[in-house]
Amino acid sequence: MRPSSAAAAFPPDFLWGAATASYQIEGAADADGRTPSIWDTFSRTPGRVRNGDTGDVAADHYRLYRSDVALMKSLGLSAYRFSVAWPRIVPEPGGRIEPRGLAFYDRLVDALLDAGIEPALTLYHWDLPQYLQDAGGWTNRDTAARFGEYAGAVAARLGDRVRRWTTLNEPWCSAFLGYASGVHAPGLNDPAAALTAHHHLLLAHGEAVAALRAELPEDRRISLVHNPAAVRALSTDPADVDAARRIDGLANRIFLDPLLHGRYPADVLADTAGITDWAFLRDGDLARIAQPLDELGVNYYTPTLVGGGARPGDPRNDGHGGGTSTPWPGCEDIRFAHAPGPRTAMDWPVDASGLYDVLMRLRAEAPGLPLLVTENGAAYDDDTAAGPAGNGRFADPERRTYIAEHLAAIGRAIADGADVRGYFVWSLLDNFEWSYGYAKRFGIVHVDFASGRRTLKDSAHWYASVIAAHRGGNGNGESQGA
Repeated sequence: MRPSSAAAAFPPDFLWGAATASYQIEGAADADGRTPSIWDTFSRTPGRVRNGDTGDVAADHYRLYRSDVALMKSLGLSAYRFSVAWPRIVPEPGGRIEPRGLAFYDRLVDALLDAGIEPALTLYHWDLPQYLQDAGGWTNRDTAARFGEYAGAVAARLGDRVRRWTTLNEPWCSAFLGYASGVHAPGLNDPAAALTAHHHLLLAHGEAVAALRAELPEDRRISLVHNPAAVRALSTDPADVDAARRIDGLANRIFLDPLLHGRYPADVLADTAGITDWAFLRDGDLARIAQPLDELGVNYYTPTLVGGGARPGDPRNDGHGGGTSTPWPGCEDIRFAHAPGPRTAMDWPVDASGLYDVLMRLRAEAPGLPLLVTENGAAYDDDTAAGPAGNGRFADPERRTYIAEHLAAIGRAIADGADVRGYFVWSLLDNFEWSYGYAKRFGIVHVDFASGRRTLKDSAHWYASVIAAHRGGNGNGESQGA
């Protein structure tokens, strides 16, 4: 894809961005009053994270944020999606706000705005304070109330400058990878707890929306980021079709129906009746959850291919680091398959048509609701090549191709009527990749984790040229040292 053709499909005010998450890049795990999150605890538990890696230092963004913002500016980014670390803001029970934690994000937002980059803030990207997990975490209804209070505190400090606010990132992962398959923090294997956590996460979203509406100026835009699955049946066999229905229910409709329509799908309630009685669902909850959104974030990486009749050794499709338990409550009999074709270093099939499909589905299910592609990217084993001056260049043609194909799918969806207003590549930086530790690199910018040095990969130079073709710049993204 040439830069000019990539840019041609998108409206003039389209956001060209990159995304990160607090625990994955910040480091400074005990700086300025921050207390442990569930990921600090999980990563320190033997056998949970590859090589025993932790996010203690990560990409050292807490210290190097100014040079990171300069790097973003060199790429021509028009927006940057980041998350706030809850344990930096409310470090202990009782609700005390830590001013040093807020001050960091204050400085980051100002640096972004000074660079002409719009901040897109996510309140929760999985780093729940450990003291809340000690009280039950997302299985405790009170956690939703505490999240609302935290949201209000951040909005009070940053709402004068931050226009885009996201409550939760991928609550499916928080609930089902954290409480069912156990490959994410807090590492539990309890399907009933996963369904309880799922509901309380959505309730927390509702509490945060109410708090944000009360605190923010009227023109601020509030969203939730979901990772909708492009679910496909292996065949037209009734068992495969029913497997697709059940996974679609737990991947998509169990989130979209309450958020958009104020109800849970009847078939999902029936499918999970043997796991939970749904007593955690109380009067008024669904109305709280279904408060209007200003936009919806979409994270997409790979499609989901399913069939009936699981066999021993079939993949569990947890998507984030293996595991022996399924993240899909009540779906132990469903098998997951890989589509043919190229795969990423995560062993995920590359198929951009799935992104087109989910965007068009959301256009049909939520007409009038603007969409943002808030994460999309790929991990590859990047090669270092000698540049013209003998400097290290990281050649990653597969990542460039992956991004180009998915941008083309977005352009096709826009042409077919989807209201997509931005794209955030995952990720700006190589980072702590959850249970994979530092073994998988998604960044368009290479990070030497020993020194902290950043180097633009070839995909970053290419992405800068795509942005420049759209925005009218020169796209000469240069390597940055830090």
